[in-house]
Amino acid sequence: MNTPPSILDSPRAAEPELSRWFVEQVRPHEPALKSWLRARFPWLGEVDDIAQEAAFRLWRRQTAANAAPLASPKAALFTIARHAVVDLARRRAVANTGTVSELERLEAAADGENVVAKVVAREELEFFAEALRRLPSRCRQVVTLAKVYGMSEREVAERLGVSETTIRTQIVRGMERCTEYLRQRGVVRGTR
Repeated sequence: MNTPPSILDSPRAAEPELSRWFVEQVRPHEPALKSWLRARFPWLGEVDDIAQEAAFRLWRRQTAANAAPLASPKAALFTIARHAVVDLARRRAVANTGTVSELERLEAAADGENVVAKVVAREELEFFAEALRRLPSRCRQVVTLAKVYGMSEREVAERLGVSETTIRTQIVRGMERCTEYLRQRGVVRGTR
């Protein structure tokens, strides 16, 4: 297998003590880092590039004039690699506006959360936001204040200068329409 050159293969010779530290304390973790990246981020095709980027960032950190010694070079390397993956995903998300799910899956995986649950919750939220946008203006305003911002019916009524009965009616109608919209898209189960 022909692997690309790595910064781990050629630390700067001008700094022999740092070079020795790098070879002894960082390089041995390269295979474990690549395995971890493949397992943690299966969609990531650039495992070698990310490992090299992480090593370079760690090297750069340690060559800084005021760099403190690391208690765990391995932990630092893995953390830097995770940040490099997040940076890559953000660049991709910016380049491909509209592909929100890749960044969210990455952030969820990086945080150790259930990726599927987070993506599903985000999609449901997007459907609910679209259902809200489809409501008539006043109804949307009432539902948003009551259900999104958590204002009481009395607070919404005072703010909008209408009766609480009107607010209650608008909330019921708005939520019925939102529920129907979500039901039609399979987000909410059941029949009316």
